[in-house]
Amino acid sequence: MDLKDQLKNLFPDHTPEETPQEAPKDNIWMQKDPIICKYEKRKGKPITILEGYTGADEDFKKLAKELKTKLSVGGSFKDDKIIIQGDYRDKIMAMLVEKGFKVKRVGG
Repeated sequence: MDLKDQLKNLFPDHTPEETPQEAPKDNIWMQKDPIICKYEKRKGKPITILEGYTGADEDFKKLAKELKTKLSVGGSFKDDKIIIQGDYRDKIMAMLVEKGFKVKRVGG
C-alpha cells in the first residue's frame, strides 16, 4: 500500500487536482548587437571579459551568475562588464549562442 492509497483511505471524498507546471523562463532581454568576448591578462593571470550588453543590469548579473556557476569559476560584475577568471572564451561563447545571443570574439 503506497502513500496515495493511504491518503485515499483517509480522505475518500477528495479528488486530486492537476496543477499545470509552467517551465521557468529566463526573462533575459535579447539584443541585436553582439556581446563582445575578449581575453586579457591582468597581473599575469588570464581573464575573460564580456561587455556590450544593452539590457538591464539585473539581467546581466543573472547571466554572470549563471556563467560562473556552470563553469565553476570565480568572477565579478562591474562597470557593465562580466569578468570571469580564466580563459573560457570558447565555452562562454557556446553557452551564449545556445541562449540565443550573438557573440563576437575579440583579441588573441
